[in-house]
Amino acid sequence: MSNKQLQNSKSSSITQVKWRKIVVVGLVTAIWVLYFRVSWPDSTIPRPPRLRLAHKSSSFLSRALANLTHLLSWPLTPGDRGDILASTSPQTSTYHLRGPAQASYTLGGYLEAVLVARDHWGRPKTHGGDLFRAQLLGPYVSAGVPGDVQDLENGTYLLSFPLLWAGRAQFQVRLIHSSEAVGVLQRIWREEGATVDFIGYFRGPTGSEENVTCNVNPLLTGEEEAICYYKDEDSGELWFCARPLTLPCDSLVGHSAGHYWNVTTPHEDALLAWNLTDKVLPQGIGTVRVSQEKNRKLASCAPNACSVAVLSPERPCYPGIPAPKPSGFYHRNVWHSLACFSRSFPTTDSILGCLAGRIVHMMGDSTLRQWWEYLRDTVPSLKPVDLHAIYHSGPLMAVDTTRGIVLHWRAHSWPLRSLRTPVASLHSVVRELAGLAGGPHTVVVLGLGAHFTTFPPSIFVRRLAGIRAAVTALLAREPSTLVVIKLANTGYKSVYGSDWFTLQVNRLLRAAFSGLRVAFVDAWEMTSSLALPDNIHPGKLIVQNEVDLLLSFICPT
Repeated sequence: MSNKQLQNSKSSSITQVKWRKIVVVGLVTAIWVLYFRVSWPDSTIPRPPRLRLAHKSSSFLSRALANLTHLLSWPLTPGDRGDILASTSPQTSTYHLRGPAQASYTLGGYLEAVLVARDHWGRPKTHGGDLFRAQLLGPYVSAGVPGDVQDLENGTYLLSFPLLWAGRAQFQVRLIHSSEAVGVLQRIWREEGATVDFIGYFRGPTGSEENVTCNVNPLLTGEEEAICYYKDEDSGELWFCARPLTLPCDSLVGHSAGHYWNVTTPHEDALLAWNLTDKVLPQGIGTVRVSQEKNRKLASCAPNACSVAVLSPERPCYPGIPAPKPSGFYHRNVWHSLACFSRSFPTTDSILGCLAGRIVHMMGDSTLRQWWEYLRDTVPSLKPVDLHAIYHSGPLMAVDTTRGIVLHWRAHSWPLRSLRTPVASLHSVVRELAGLAGGPHTVVVLGLGAHFTTFPPSIFVRRLAGIRAAVTALLAREPSTLVVIKLANTGYKSVYGSDWFTLQVNRLLRAAFSGLRVAFVDAWEMTSSLALPDNIHPGKLIVQNEVDLLLSFICPT
C-alpha cells in the first residue's frame, strides 16, 4: 500500500472514530434530555405521561383497583322506571321489634328490629339498596349510639342496637337516600369523570393574567390537545390545565374551586330533592327501658342524675387495635370508645400535659382543620404563628414554646375546592410525609375524603396508594411515630358530596391502611350517634370528643 493510500485509510479511520464519538455523545445527551423531561415537571408538554407510582404503593393500587367492585359493593336496584311514586318513601316505610316487646331489656345486650321499605303507594319494596341510618338515643342522659343496618336485599332490613346505658332509650330511623336515589349516585360515579372543575391562574412577567379550567383528567379541561400537565415528583400525582392562549404552562401561580356541573336529569333531581332526603321515619317502636344487671361493672354517675353505662375496655388506646362495630357511643355527651379506654381531657392543663414536647402534623381537609382550631381556641398558651398564608388552605401553625408544642395543619393538594391559593402552598401529603424524620414526639394526623366525592373512586384509590407507601416508609424508618387516620364524617346530601359517597370513601380509607400500625378516629360514627343535625363541619361538642380520642392515642395512660 502506498503512503498516499495509507494516509487516506488512516484519515478515514479517524473520521469514523470521530463520527462514532459524535453519535455516542449525541445519544448520551438525548438520554439525559429525555431523563430530565420525564423526571422533572416540564409543563410545556401537552401529552401527559403514564402515571408510575412507587413500587411499594403499586401493590395496594393494583389490588384496590381490581377489587373496587367488591370494596364498594352495593345491592343493585331496578330503578323506578320514571315513576317517582315507585321510589322508597320515608312516610310509608315502617319498622317494628323483631320479637315480642319486653317490660325491660338487659344492659349490655342487643335489641333487634325489622324495617320494611315501601314506596309512596305503601307497597312493600322487593329489593334493597336504600341508605337508612338508625340510632338509639337516650335524651335524658345525652346518650346515643348508631344502630347496625343489614340489607337483606328483598325490601327488608335488620336493625341491631347495642344497649349501652341504663334507663330510657328511644329509636330513630332516617332514610338518607332511597335505593333509586342511590342508583343516581352510582351512575354519576360510574359515568361522570367529575362533577366539578377548578380554575388555574397564570401570571406573566409583566403581571398579565389568564385563567383557565383545570381538573384531574385532561379531557375534563375543555381542551383536547392544548393541555398543560403537572406532575408531583414525590407522589406521581398528575394535574391538568387547559393551555393559556399567551402564557407558558410554567406560569401557573394560583388555584381555586371552579364550577359545579349539572350532571342530573330533572327526574334524578326529584329523587334527590330535600323532601325525600334525610327524613325521619314514623316512630315504629316506643320508648324502651334498659335495666342494670346485678354485679355488672359499670361507669359511675353524678349525684342526683344517676345513670349507668357500660365501661370502655380497660386496654389503653394504641395504633393497630381492632375496630369493633359500633366503635363507641355517647353518654352524657362524652364519647366512650368500645375499642380501648378513651380518656377525657376537660381542662387546659390536661391537654397541655398530653401534648408537651410533641410536634403534631395535621394534613387534610377543613374538617381536620377544626381539630387544629379547637386546640388553638381551647388552650390559651398555644399561640398562632402568622405564616402569611391563605387561611383556608394553610399552612397554619400554633406553638407553645414553654412546653415545646408545635401544631401544624395544611390542606392536601389537588383536587382542593378552596378560595384562590398559591400553587406553591399546595404540597401533597406524600411530599410532607417524606420530609418527616418521625419519632416518639411526632404525631401525624391524616384526614381526607370530602374533596374526593366529586370524582370516580379510582382517583381516591390512586391518591391513597401513594400515601400508604409514604406512611409505610415513615413507620419503617421510625416505628415510634404515631399515625392517626380521621375517617370522613357525615354532612353532605347532594350529588357532589352525599353520605353514600362518604361511606364508600371510608371503606377505601380502611382498606388503604389495613395491616399498618395506625390508629383510626371514626368520625362517621361520632357524627351520626346523637340527635344532632348533620353538618360537614360539626359543632364543638363533636370536635371536642374527636380531639379527646386523638389525645387518648397520644397519651393512652
